[in-house]
Amino acid sequence: MNGKVVAVLALFLISAAVSEGRTLARMATELRCQCIATHSRLIPPKSIQDVKLTQSGPHCKNVEIIATLKDGREVCLEPTAPWVQLIVKAILAK
Repeated sequence: MNGKVVAVLALFLISAAVSEGRTLARMATELRCQCIATHSRLIPPKSIQDVKLTQSGPHCKNVEIIATLKDGREVCLEPTAPWVQLIVKAILAK
């Protein structure tokens, strides 16, 4: 019986270590800019499924706008492009 308790405890500790590693990996990506380059050419609004707006802060000095396209791709948009500003205004108005 003592061996079973040790095995369960070991399994618990291993799963906790693995989940903590995933949390640290996720935190590492949240502590830096997500967009390395931005897309400034017009993307038809019909092909955009969702838009995520991240304000500047300690993680990144830039405002980041990440569009999820209907085909699943994520594209970083240029925040100063007029068409991007129109899309963001339209989404924020909803």
